[in-house]
Amino acid sequence: MKLYVGNLAFETTENDLQDLFEQQGTVSEVSLITDRMTGRSRGFAFVTMEANTAGQTAISALNGKELHGRALTVNEARAREERPRNFAGQRR
Repeated sequence: MKLYVGNLAFETTENDLQDLFEQQGTVSEVSLITDRMTGRSRGFAFVTMEANTAGQTAISALNGKELHGRALTVNEARAREERPRNFAGQRR
């Protein structure tokens, strides 16, 4: 089960999230989203739990929990929506 984790402090690392979510079950992947230009965290991540039950447990236990002074938002990730690409120089 893929989870969205939002409202992260900029100093939060993938290892911090791995350690936190492993308390709820086996984590198969952690992906901290960063800005392409600066490399700085964008304040959210995706955590993939091996089992749906572990994912549900993580949502219940960690949504609203404080990490680095910020209350986390944890819920099931939605499917990515395809957005139209805007190429430089083209107008819509």
